[in-house]
Amino acid sequence: MTDATQHKEKMQKRQTEQRAKVSELRDPDKGLVLVHTGAGKGKSSSAFGMVVRALGWKQKVGVVQFIKGKWKTGERQFFDRLGEVTWHTMGEGFTWDTQDKDRDIAAAQAAFAKGREMMESGDYDLIVLDEINIAMRYDYLSVEDVLAGLEARDARTGVVLTGRDAKPELCDYADLVTEMVEVKHPFKAGIKAQRGVDY
Repeated sequence: MTDATQHKEKMQKRQTEQRAKVSELRDPDKGLVLVHTGAGKGKSSSAFGMVVRALGWKQKVGVVQFIKGKWKTGERQFFDRLGEVTWHTMGEGFTWDTQDKDRDIAAAQAAFAKGREMMESGDYDLIVLDEINIAMRYDYLSVEDVLAGLEARDARTGVVLTGRDAKPELCDYADLVTEMVEVKHPFKAGIKAQRGVDY
């Protein structure tokens, strides 16, 4: 038997197995909860990739940013030009910038109130709660309140929650959890953040 024939048989077997697995899957008839966490880069970038994917299917998308504040980013500029994403940047910047815990708490709670309103509205297929895990990490939001908000969302609405140090309770609740692992980062080599790569 030739290598080509063996390969073809192997792939046909895998195809049959894969089709059998897919036939057993069910549609949950609800939006999923996805968590992007970990120390590696790409948590928000992955979420914005999902935004593009959803828009490709003409789905309604919203974004609420919890930490980034007035920081100018390529993704925000792109989606503003596109004009199809409801976008709220409600954080006041990184905690080391504001240095005012009460203001940070108020900003995080206002952002989550906006996110919860959007999740419950039934108007959105996908909502990204960008850097919300950081807000929970610093106890600006309780994990209990966030879980209650997710539970109260419209069945249509999927939610992506990004940021390092996602709470274990949130990971248990989520349908999908992805942990980004840092292998190498230019910052550690003294290279500053670059437009189009980092922001």
